[in-house]
Amino acid sequence: MNILIGKDALDLKAFEQVVLHKAKVEIAPEAIERVEKSFKFLKDFTAEKIIYGINTGFGPMAQYRIDDADLKQLQYNLIRSHAAGSGHIIDEIYIRAAILARMNTLLLGYSGIHVEVVEQLARFLNLEIYPIIPEHGGVGASGDLVQLAHIALGLIGEGEAIYKGKRQPMADIFAKENLTPIGIHIREGLALINGTSTMTGIGLVNLINARNLYGWGIYSSAMLNQIVESYDDHISSALNGVKKHKGQNETAAHMRELLSDSKLLQKREEKLFNGTNSEKVFSEKVQEYYSLRCVPQILGPVLETIEKSEEILIGEINSVNDNPIIDAEAQNVFHGGNFHGDYVSFEMDKLKMATTKLSMLMERQLNFLLNDKINEKLPPFVNLGVLGLNMGVQGMQFTATSTVAENQMLSNSMYVHSIPNNNDNQDVVSMGANSALIAEKVIKNSFEVMAVHMIAIIQAVDYLKFDDKLSSKTKSTFLELRKVVPRFEQDGIGYTDIQKMRDFIYNHHIAI
Repeated sequence: MNILIGKDALDLKAFEQVVLHKAKVEIAPEAIERVEKSFKFLKDFTAEKIIYGINTGFGPMAQYRIDDADLKQLQYNLIRSHAAGSGHIIDEIYIRAAILARMNTLLLGYSGIHVEVVEQLARFLNLEIYPIIPEHGGVGASGDLVQLAHIALGLIGEGEAIYKGKRQPMADIFAKENLTPIGIHIREGLALINGTSTMTGIGLVNLINARNLYGWGIYSSAMLNQIVESYDDHISSALNGVKKHKGQNETAAHMRELLSDSKLLQKREEKLFNGTNSEKVFSEKVQEYYSLRCVPQILGPVLETIEKSEEILIGEINSVNDNPIIDAEAQNVFHGGNFHGDYVSFEMDKLKMATTKLSMLMERQLNFLLNDKINEKLPPFVNLGVLGLNMGVQGMQFTATSTVAENQMLSNSMYVHSIPNNNDNQDVVSMGANSALIAEKVIKNSFEVMAVHMIAIIQAVDYLKFDDKLSSKTKSTFLELRKVVPRFEQDGIGYTDIQKMRDFIYNHHIAI
């Protein structure tokens, strides 16, 4: 089924269907009408007026008037000169997200573009043509100028693209698919490259993946509490309900749901409040380590960060974010700064910090499992083989620990690292695309940490023979994980197991 774009506001579900599951797109007729109305108004309005980016230069060169004979060339010059990124090419999924985000904002009808632009963007999505976008580029103030210029370059039939899994010249792809480059009519160049669509597209994919990580964080915490046979009052509604934070209470509720029929959790009332315990030194811990009993308080802010970021980024993808704004209803052209990416940049900084904290929690839970002196019930490194001869999860822990350390370093803010440029015209910038791409790195790192953690958890459950005592919901997932990485006693090559587990949890969401 095609996803209709331009009729209603684009929500995260539709975004996910198009970007992650490659659903075909169709443009709503009313959106086409808006685009055509905006184009006609701008065409009539520009006569004998000075309008930025149409008959003036760009940025600090806006003081220079452009001759009528050069107006189309001006737009081509803008696209070609700003297709100036460098570094690794970002993944296809993020290019697809940026194309969808750009098309959606242009369909709002405030950009004065010809309708062939949005039609070409839709073709690129449906034919899976992805103009290459290097990771390094725009500073996120006039939006993603450099990254979006690479998309615009593709629309005019120039540059390169990823097509059928290969990097190819765009001219060859156009020939194969019988495509025609878009024309330049009034301001197609500026409207295409001026906006926040790359950072927003990457950001929304990040949100989907971060929410998945949160679900696995809930699962791992539920498993840890079963492995240690902890008391259940730290996830109770009574305890968490007196702390008035939505994320904390939802996290505790998720854990209670996962653990509802577990045979491993203990009741404090039955063991410590019954009046019969006479031990002077307690053989079991009265309270668990923070990484086990403070999960609602630690993951609660993570959940709230994800939800707030979703609100902001869905608002951004449904906003007009270029400049100037062509308002056919008001019969005017408004100049300002809707292209500025601070909203997205700030949310991506917060998201990567929250994700880093989640990865830190996972690393501490992993350390608890591997350190027999702390857990006092598992062999060192959950080694199911011969101690000393075999290694268990020892080598994998180094990978998890070093990756969390990288996350901590990457969690420094981009939002506050503005550097003036463009002859100081862009004197306060957002670095939004940088922030989104670094958040992507942190999230992918965290899936690697989670993969090691999952391997340790399922090894621990096997050692303790707890599989039949697990809650039904955690057991079903445990059995799936065991198919990915079977029980091992002898030492094998660790990186292949980590990769298989990482791929599984990345593509499977915990039902909470």
